[in-house]
Amino acid sequence: MAATFAVPNPLAQTRNRLRSWFENRLPLTDSVTLTQRTVYILPTRPGVMLAVTLLTLLVASINYQLNLGYLLTFLLAGCALVGMHVCHGTLRGLTMHLIAPPAHFAGTSAAFDVHLTNKRRSIRYGVGLGVLDPLAAGGNKSSARHWAWTDVPAQGSSTVQVAFTPTRRGLHRLPTLTAETRFPLGTFRVWTVWRPAAQMLVYPAPELHPPPLPSGEPRARNPATSLHLRSSGEPDGIRGYRRGDPMKLVVWKKAARAAGQESSEGGGLIVRDAQQVGQPVLWLDVAQTGSRDTEHRISRLCAWVLQAERLGLAYGLRLPARQIAPASGEAHKRQCLEALALC
Repeated sequence: MAATFAVPNPLAQTRNRLRSWFENRLPLTDSVTLTQRTVYILPTRPGVMLAVTLLTLLVASINYQLNLGYLLTFLLAGCALVGMHVCHGTLRGLTMHLIAPPAHFAGTSAAFDVHLTNKRRSIRYGVGLGVLDPLAAGGNKSSARHWAWTDVPAQGSSTVQVAFTPTRRGLHRLPTLTAETRFPLGTFRVWTVWRPAAQMLVYPAPELHPPPLPSGEPRARNPATSLHLRSSGEPDGIRGYRRGDPMKLVVWKKAARAAGQESSEGGGLIVRDAQQVGQPVLWLDVAQTGSRDTEHRISRLCAWVLQAERLGLAYGLRLPARQIAPASGEAHKRQCLEALALC
């Protein structure tokens, strides 16, 4: 069976090189005001058909000396020129400001807001924003460009949401955007290209069906604390009361002995220290994932982090170049996910 090879398309390669060269010339900015130098215009397919129709009418009017033909031809041509001017002015002078998005998981739709400001005394109709190249932004070959359309009021503002799907974890710059309009006649397409400077952190995609969480490890004891407890005649795993400790941990048999003592730390009350004995530590270690593929390991660790946080467990994270101490809460979860995204 003969092997088949994909033949590169020279036209597509040339187009991609030209697009890359053009985008690299654009400045990186999160706020841009469109001017005549950054707004481009070309006729659409209906516009080309209108031009062919006008040319046909003009030739027929010349051949047959039709005065009404001249009138109709130049009337339609004048309307097309006015539409071209209005279409170009719809984007010219518009200010766009991007609001940086929060972190998202790879493979999920990430949306961010773009704030449009119109200082003109007339409404700007039919302004659309979208990702310039959905394939370069992480989409597949069947991905189509999705537009977000809005009308910007006179001397007012409007906000639209642009979405794309990142496929790779890490810190990435937002994709190149484009804004366009075909108002009022649809015979001309006016557009601009915008390279945002904002970056977005992409968390790894969690494994869909991860194995159960690994078993906890025994918590290492503090030698200084153990020595102090042994010298005081108390067994390991108890300590003095601290403000904020739950009352269910108080050793009430010891309370009567310290009843006459007064202290800002709760007198002589003794409480069980659940952090020293009887409570194993959950460590999410990259060596426990049981996989040789790096991305699969990170995906499984991400799923474990979300599962441990959902169960309200305290957990730590061990990576080849970094270790995060056991804790819990939203801030700790974000710290672990950021470490997985950037490792």
